[in-house]
Amino acid sequence: MRLHRLRITAFGPFAEPQTIDFDSLSGAGIFLLHGPTGAGKTSVLDAVCYALYGSVPGSRQAPGTTLRSDHAAPDTPTEVTLELTAGGRRLEITRRPEQDRPKKRGTGTTKDKAQSWLREHTADGWTALSRSHQEIGEEVEQLLGMSREQFCQVVLLPQGEFAQFLRAGAEARGRLLGRLFDTRRFAAVETLLADRRRAAEAKVRAGDEKVLAAAQRLDQAAGHSADLRAWPLPGHQPGDPGLADAVRAWAAVARCSARERLTVAEYALAAVEGRHAAARRDAEEARELDRLQHRHAETARRADRLAQAGPERERVRALLDRARRGALVAPALELRGAAAAAHLTAAHAETLARAELPPPLAGAGTEQLAAVEQRLREDLGAAGAAQRAEQRSAEIGRERATLERESRDADERYQESAEWLARWEATRAALQEKVDSAQQALTLAEQLAGRLEPARMQLTAARRRDSLAADAAAAAGELLRAREEASAARETWLELKEARLRGIAAELAAALTSGEPCTVCGSAEHPDPARPAPGHVDRAAEDAAHARFEQAEERRAAVERRLAAVREAEAEAASAAGDATTAELLDLTADLSARHAAAHADAAALHTARERLARAEREHQARSSERLEAERRAAARASRREALDEEQASLEAELVLVRADSPSVAARARTLEDRIRMVTTAAAALRRAETTAARLKEADGQLADAAFKAGFDTTEQAADAVLPEYERTALQHRLDTCQAEEAMLADRHAERDTAAAAALPPAEPAAAAAAEERAAARLRSAASAVDAARVRCAELDRLSRQAEQELRALGPLREAYERVARLAGLTAGTSADNERKMRLESYVLAARLEQVAAAATVRLLRMSGGRYTLVHSDARSGGRGRSGLGLHVLDAWTGSERDTATLSGGETFFASLALALGLADVVTDEAGGMRLDTLFIDEGFGSLDEQALDEVLDVLDSLRERDRSVGIVSHVGDLRTRVQAQLEIVKQRGGSVVRHRTAGVTD
Repeated sequence: MRLHRLRITAFGPFAEPQTIDFDSLSGAGIFLLHGPTGAGKTSVLDAVCYALYGSVPGSRQAPGTTLRSDHAAPDTPTEVTLELTAGGRRLEITRRPEQDRPKKRGTGTTKDKAQSWLREHTADGWTALSRSHQEIGEEVEQLLGMSREQFCQVVLLPQGEFAQFLRAGAEARGRLLGRLFDTRRFAAVETLLADRRRAAEAKVRAGDEKVLAAAQRLDQAAGHSADLRAWPLPGHQPGDPGLADAVRAWAAVARCSARERLTVAEYALAAVEGRHAAARRDAEEARELDRLQHRHAETARRADRLAQAGPERERVRALLDRARRGALVAPALELRGAAAAAHLTAAHAETLARAELPPPLAGAGTEQLAAVEQRLREDLGAAGAAQRAEQRSAEIGRERATLERESRDADERYQESAEWLARWEATRAALQEKVDSAQQALTLAEQLAGRLEPARMQLTAARRRDSLAADAAAAAGELLRAREEASAARETWLELKEARLRGIAAELAAALTSGEPCTVCGSAEHPDPARPAPGHVDRAAEDAAHARFEQAEERRAAVERRLAAVREAEAEAASAAGDATTAELLDLTADLSARHAAAHADAAALHTARERLARAEREHQARSSERLEAERRAAARASRREALDEEQASLEAELVLVRADSPSVAARARTLEDRIRMVTTAAAALRRAETTAARLKEADGQLADAAFKAGFDTTEQAADAVLPEYERTALQHRLDTCQAEEAMLADRHAERDTAAAAALPPAEPAAAAAAEERAAARLRSAASAVDAARVRCAELDRLSRQAEQELRALGPLREAYERVARLAGLTAGTSADNERKMRLESYVLAARLEQVAAAATVRLLRMSGGRYTLVHSDARSGGRGRSGLGLHVLDAWTGSERDTATLSGGETFFASLALALGLADVVTDEAGGMRLDTLFIDEGFGSLDEQALDEVLDVLDSLRERDRSVGIVSHVGDLRTRVQAQLEIVKQRGGSVVRHRTAGVTD
């Protein structure tokens, strides 16, 4: 990976766009990045990291911080663009963080979302690849082969962290190496084995719980017998190896005891069954004797009742015989009654029909009534033909009335239209005058509107001019106060600075350490260090005074900018307002507004006036056309009226002959229809009376014959003998019941066992039943005891098999748990087999640390003149600490090996720099051999003397053998003369700027 160009805008301390050309800086192999404190040296590295990964290093991404420069203009967006080569591809990455910007309309700000662009340079130029944050991040990590944490450790080389790495314990080293080499998969293996161990342990405990539960069920099935005194459960818990044998032994004893109780219960049941059978036979015999004795007594009672009911039975038999003979005459009686009822109805209807006939026809017969009906129907046919003519005559009358009504309406409309047309010219002239007046008002309103808007704008500008004048006066007073405050703060700061310089010797002496060289004279002895004088000013007081001075300067500058802005706005407002006063402009605007409102109100009637004129013209045209049409329709109505009069006169002459004495043909037809219906009804009633009389005579003869054949002397006797069907059925049922009772009593008198039972003493079935119930109760108790014993034996057998299955299933689980527990303890470093207590992840990191120490030693030997060698140690640390990540330094001058924490300040820098470079090589190889052509080293050179500095620079210069360029971030002044290519960060009031220096030349 090689960096080519970095462009920073409104980022960190940089307000204006700054461009850093890494190609020109990398030509010398080593370049220096320097500048005063707070200028923005580290911000350059942050910009590189942000362009690649979308975030700055974790130690500088504090919550609540922002990447945007406080010096930048509000409308200048924060943006970082990095051009680099990675994996043989030349890419350009541009990123903008989420930031606020001024709204395009109105006041206030709005938030822009974060944006990213990725482009690639090909033979055809720059090609856009993606604008997705996620896609760009994945592409960068794939090309570089490093995460952000690895990049910050390998490319940016923070020396402070590596100095801490040298002095840190095993846990801290493990955390750093774990981030760099991504040993999460080994930690995942440890976690996986620990989880499996817990799962296996849970399964074993669950198996033990199942065995204990089975033993508890065995105890319950055994009935907690007092004979089983070897109950094992209270003394055993889950995980006890002897639990299985105890459960098996106790289950065998419980099963044997249950089988013994079953045998005893079966013998007792056999004895009780014999006694119950004898009691049951005695009870059955007592019940049978009691039944026979009761049957004999009941038979005697029923025979007595049957003998007493003999006379009644004979009477019923006689009634039933007479009713049977009467049933033979019943059909003839019914036929004669129906014929008599029909003849009576017909005779009554004949009387009513003859009463309605006219006197000449009161005694007429059937033939005479038929002839009269025929003549009336002929007259009705002639009236039907004349009725249609009468309807047409009525229609003609209605048509003539309609014509008369239409004629009157047409005359009224014609007269009204004639009057309206006579007034047309005057109406049109009045409407046209209103249209012209409204059109003139509209023209005036447009002219006034054109003058009103400039007057309003001029009035607004005048008011703003007056307001800004007051603001400018206030700002001028505030500026005078700010200048006085800034001047006083500057004088105070300079006085404190001068006082601190007078006592700087005491301040330097306070930093001296016995045995350490003086930063001024270089001597390690300090015989008489200076002491601070009373009222000594330290650096903190000076810095505080300087900060107050800068704050006062910033307030003064802010007030100056605000005053300039107010005066500029005042000048613009005065130019727009002109020479007129605000009061004059206010009067002019009010006058124009009033005149414009009046003209606008008059012009509002233009549309209405035009609509009225157009509507009147359309009505004039319609009325003219309607007058011509009315004249044509009046002539047509006159012709139609004459034709209708002629047709109606002809029809009336024909109708006079048909109506006779009726008011109309329809009335004549209704009269004929009524007469026809009356004659027809009378003829039909006469025919029905003759027919029913003949049927009645025939029914009387049939009734007399039926009564004689049934044995009755008269028809009246036959009618009295007839009974309803339900009465005959009831009489027959009574006779059948008596006969059945006689047959049943005869059968019972023939039974020998009943008579024999009656001769014996009375039976006692209740006592026998009670004895049987007592025997049955004893039998049920014995049977229940046997069933309970059998169920207990079966349940104990089943639970014993279940417990044996649980015990067999527990064996493999216990073996699996022991195997997984050994592996988990070994990888976690808690097992006795792991002598050094090394975790699996620590073991892997120890191998990586050994590689890093070997790679770092190559450079450390050169920087220390062959004296120091970094050595990896896997010895256990003190106390309960674990081994594997120890780091020692071997001193070739003394031959002793000691901890890296004993190195001096300069030696620590040697070791940490060598360690950082070695770690960069190892991580690069771990990432797949990605070339890292650009590195940065951040601070740490101030602790080196001149010779050590030369040796370090020689080592860094040797990196060019691998075609690398190294950027040094430092305050050390000697480096400015030793390193030719330089990038200076200049701190200014409006934001820092970047300057390139090469061999004394500045651009």
